[in-house]
Amino acid sequence: MKGLNKKFIIGIDHGYGNIKTANHCFKTGIRAYDSEPLFTRDMLVYNGMYYLIGEGHKEFIPEKIKDEDYYLLTLVAAAKELRDKGVTCADIYIAAGLPLTWTSGQKEDFKKYLSKNEEVSFIYQKTEYNIRITGVSIYPQGYAAIAEIASKMEGLNLIADIGNGTMNVLYMVNGRPQTANMYTEKFGTYQCTIAVREEFQRRTHRELNDNIIDEVLCSGTANIVPADLKIIKAIVKEYVDDIFRRLREHGYDENTMTLYITGGGGCIVKNFYKYNPDRVKFINDICAAAKGYEYLAELQMNKGQIV
Repeated sequence: MKGLNKKFIIGIDHGYGNIKTANHCFKTGIRAYDSEPLFTRDMLVYNGMYYLIGEGHKEFIPEKIKDEDYYLLTLVAAAKELRDKGVTCADIYIAAGLPLTWTSGQKEDFKKYLSKNEEVSFIYQKTEYNIRITGVSIYPQGYAAIAEIASKMEGLNLIADIGNGTMNVLYMVNGRPQTANMYTEKFGTYQCTIAVREEFQRRTHRELNDNIIDEVLCSGTANIVPADLKIIKAIVKEYVDDIFRRLREHGYDENTMTLYITGGGGCIVKNFYKYNPDRVKFINDICAAAKGYEYLAELQMNKGQIV
């Protein structure tokens, strides 16, 4: 979160698996209750309803405005950033993003969705917040994560933002994005999770908990029997190989390009692909996109492009 002109810029990366701000990352899941639930540690109270944050898994929907979930999660994201500063009443400017090829077609609707209530009051973790949303800017995913280092990039670079729901691919030439060469595919890490779950059940006739799959994806291993781990790793390896097959279909050449991988899928590539460290770079900060949104919004404000 950045303070500028008596307001706070809050960057929010509305992922399908996790919501990220500059300083926080939490599960996208949310569950509504008509009355106060038994466990209230991570609870939002808004418009007379109770919401437990991080429960369940958010279903992939190409248009994030189809329900109230991302709006409610935006309130939680803002509260987490404001709490760090000891602030409960503030003017905020939201900087967010959308998948590369969806940005131009959906950004106006997403801006209206996030700013539909100029003044908002709610309770999060038993603290009341009163915020005024003074504006919203929407930026392209993938590019935001490398925006601060883009000017230092030389030659031909490929940005692969591998999130939970989508994979975004963007070409950069000497630090300049090539809008004619950008792609969005529904091929995020959750597709890998589904493939592992289904194939594991087919081979063993047993169900596999998603938490175990996540552990293998993130670390390359888990405290399970070797035979089960072998099955999981083989399926994940197929998914990673498919990532690079798709990149090559979009023109990727590892001999002439530097590949920058950002998003949660970076750890899977690290753990399950034999890559050349001189030609493949990782943006390891899971909050990089949210920080990039804040950086881009601050640049525009300083130039007078955002009032």
